[in-house]
Amino acid sequence: MLKPNQKLNSSKKIQVEKMFDSISIEYDLVNGIMTFNNHKRWKKHILKLARKTNPKRALDIATGTADIAINLGSISDCIVTGVDISEKMLNVGRKKIIKNNLTNSVILETGDAENLRFDDNYFDLITIGFGVRNFQDLKRGLNESFRVLKPKGTLIILETSVPQNIIIRFFYSLFTRTYIPLMARLFSKDLTAYNYLLNSAEVFPCGENFRNILKSVGFNDVKIRPKFFGSSTIYIASK
Repeated sequence: MLKPNQKLNSSKKIQVEKMFDSISIEYDLVNGIMTFNNHKRWKKHILKLARKTNPKRALDIATGTADIAINLGSISDCIVTGVDISEKMLNVGRKKIIKNNLTNSVILETGDAENLRFDDNYFDLITIGFGVRNFQDLKRGLNESFRVLKPKGTLIILETSVPQNIIIRFFYSLFTRTYIPLMARLFSKDLTAYNYLLNSAEVFPCGENFRNILKSVGFNDVKIRPKFFGSSTIYIASK
């Protein structure tokens, strides 16, 4: 059973919605260029982890153009719901769902991660790919995920992070401050959007800090899986 939709009315949510609307067409291309297509491998890793949980109901929050939702749609007898505040990103995702013949197993809808319209204990699995750093209120968004996840359910998050090794961190900073802005200038009309994404990645409380936040919300058995020298991380947690 679903609850009535609640409007997105905070300034950051409006900013994020407009930002992703503006880059929806080129997002997949630029994301591939900026991560050297590693993001596809990381999302496949999420699918591998998800299969082990044998979910029947899965929720992909901040689904964007639905890469993770589409991957989850390949799990037998699993119905996947993808939510995002950007309707234009969802429209790109819907075309991909049709192309992959997954219209019966993957549903996309406009939704707010901090005001989910689902009942308590509704999903077996929740995934969030490169989305938690865009939450207006991080703890509130994670609390919502905790609420709609079934007891013993699994939360899998893929998010950018800053490498812990000081040498790698130096080259990471050099890379993100030169290569990413250059690619944004070449392939996007909205440089502000990519500046925001870059800055938000640098200030996000990654690694052990994020593990502690997940635990403070109520999640347990939080595992950390760094990717690409620690520039991105997969977190797996249980309710």
